[in-house]
Amino acid sequence: MTSLNRFSHPLKFNILELHDRLTTKGFTILFCWIPSHVGISGNELADNLARSATNSFNSPVPVNDVKKYVKSILHSKWLAQWDLKNTNKLQSIKRLIDCWPSLPIRKLDTVLTRLRIGHTRFTHRHLLLGEPAPLCTACQCQMTVLHILIECRQFNHQRIRCFHSSSITLKDILHKDPHPQLFTFLRMIGFYSLI
Repeated sequence: MTSLNRFSHPLKFNILELHDRLTTKGFTILFCWIPSHVGISGNELADNLARSATNSFNSPVPVNDVKKYVKSILHSKWLAQWDLKNTNKLQSIKRLIDCWPSLPIRKLDTVLTRLRIGHTRFTHRHLLLGEPAPLCTACQCQMTVLHILIECRQFNHQRIRCFHSSSITLKDILHKDPHPQLFTFLRMIGFYSLI
């Protein structure tokens, strides 16, 4: 049973469903594989029936089975491409492609999404205006979400106060369930309104 692929022919699913219904009603089902019909009376009849059963597999496959199969293949290909993009900012936070829950307040959800992808108005508006990238006054390096949330030494005190650590990662703060003090930290350092 474990060798059945979930995209196998629908007849196999019908057999599995029947098996499940019978076992939940207390029946014990024993499957027995017979490698050959040698020595069994009526083996020609059994062989003919087996051949006729395989011919019926030319019947159309249900659309839902095809959709599930195609969706699975596309997801696998997408995940393979995702794994190859090691410079993707979001990948350091989100290793797998799956749905994450939205925050109940849209503004907070928008802020969180911008932080996760590493694009905020403050860190990227220079691209639209044709200006130089903003620099950190304390560290003299380019302002990025990573720098602001994790690296900049001028925010260490606020980091310790909100996250109880000065050595945290983006994943610690922005993962599937964002850190509960994230928005407090952003307001404390004056970055929330610039996102």
